[in-house]
Amino acid sequence: MSVSNIVKSIQDIMRKDAGVDGDAQRIGQMAWLLFLKIYDAQEEELEMMDDNYEPPIPEELLWRNWASNKEGITGEGMLDFINGKLFPGIKNLHATSISNPRGFVAK
Repeated sequence: MSVSNIVKSIQDIMRKDAGVDGDAQRIGQMAWLLFLKIYDAQEEELEMMDDNYEPPIPEELLWRNWASNKEGITGEGMLDFINGKLFPGIKNLHATSISNPRGFVAK
């Protein structure tokens, strides 16, 4: 399946959600979801290569711990998690460019 078809499929699913207003908002949400998925895949690689590696994102916020479980949270629970824990948790990460260069985001 091509990337274009995957994005269209995701958009079709997201259009059914009454809590999302328009394609512009959906594109931003898809970008965040893709970023978090790809970031987590890279984190898994780093963990395999270095036994002492610690991800800059707390365990509960890693993609594999909230999104990859097919029987995990859905609906209002998912919205509450994303809006109440995931985005605020990522926004409030405390990492310096020296102590955790992978987790550092310049403000």
